[in-house]
Amino acid sequence: MFSSFLFRFFKASAFTFVVALAVATLWGLSAASAAEPQGLAVRKLGDLGPWEIIDGDTPILRYNYQPVLEPPEVTDRISAGSRKYAVARSDYLHPLYGPRGEVLTEDWSHDHPHHRGFYWAWPEVDWQGRRGDLHALQAVFARPTGNIQSEEGTDFVQIVAENQWQWEDGTPIVREQATLRAWRKTAAGRAIDLQFRFTALDADVHVARRGTKEYGGLNVRLSAAPDQQIETSTDPITATPRRAWAQRSGTPQGGQGVIGITILQHPTNPDYPGDWVQYPNLSWVQPTFPAADTRYAISQEKPLVLRYRLWIHEGRQTPETIQAWWDAYQAETR
Repeated sequence: MFSSFLFRFFKASAFTFVVALAVATLWGLSAASAAEPQGLAVRKLGDLGPWEIIDGDTPILRYNYQPVLEPPEVTDRISAGSRKYAVARSDYLHPLYGPRGEVLTEDWSHDHPHHRGFYWAWPEVDWQGRRGDLHALQAVFARPTGNIQSEEGTDFVQIVAENQWQWEDGTPIVREQATLRAWRKTAAGRAIDLQFRFTALDADVHVARRGTKEYGGLNVRLSAAPDQQIETSTDPITATPRRAWAQRSGTPQGGQGVIGITILQHPTNPDYPGDWVQYPNLSWVQPTFPAADTRYAISQEKPLVLRYRLWIHEGRQTPETIQAWWDAYQAETR
C-alpha cells in the first residue's frame, strides 16, 4: 500500500512539474514576444486619428488625419496679428522623428501658427472667381472623409488617406489622396515616400504660390537647430539626368548629434524641377509648385500628382550619396 502511495505521489508531482514547466515556458515566450520589437507597424490613436508609423518602440512619423485644435499652452504666445491663423487644421505630418525619436518638425509656432510640419497646400486657391488660402487656413480647408487605410509590403508600411478640400468648410471642391510610405531602416537611414493626387470634383481649381513667385506646394516647417545647414541643388537644364534635392542638417533640441533631412523631387512631377525656397530663420526649405508666374489647373479629367522622397539620416550626407539616392528613386517603378 505504501509503495502504491509513493507511486501515485511521484506521478502527481511529475505531472505538476510538467504543467508548471509548460506554463513557465509559455509565460517566458509571451514575455519575450511582448518585449521584442515588432518592426514596422501602423497604429491609430483615435476615432479618426492621429495615425502613427512606428518601428518597434521608435516612432517614425505621426499623420494628423483628424482636426487638431489649438493647444491651450500656445494661446498666450500667439500675437494678436497672427490670431486669425490659429485655426484647427488636419492632413499634415507632425511630428516627423529622427533615428532616436528626436522631433524634427514644428507645429503651432508663435510667429506662424498655421505652419504645421510637412503639409501640402497652396496660399492661392482659386475656385469660381473666389480665392482662398489653404496654406494659411483661410476660406478653404482639407478635411478627412474617413476613407483611410494602412497597408503593409515586404519592406514598408504605408497610410493611404482621402481628404476633401472644402470651401468655407462646406462645399467640396477637390478630392485628395495622400500616400505616406515608410521603408525599413538601412545603414544609410530611412526613406519615406510622399505621393499626393488631387482631382477637382466639379469646376477647375487653380493653385499658385504666394504672388505666384514665393512659397507653396510641399511646405516644410522644421524644428530649430542652432547649428543648422541648408543645402539645395538643381542640375542645369542640359544635365541628364537632371537631379533636384535639398538637405537640412542640424542638431535638434535635446538631440545627441546632427540629424539630416534630405528631400528628393521626382522628375515626373509637373513643372519639374520645382524651385527651392528657404527661410533659414524659420528652419524652412521646400520644393515649390507650380512654376513661378503660373497657376496650375486641377481638373476632373487630369488629376495633379506630386511625388517626393525624404531621407532621414544621422549626420550630413555628401552630394555624391544624395545623387545616388535620387538615381535610385527615379528608377523605381510602382
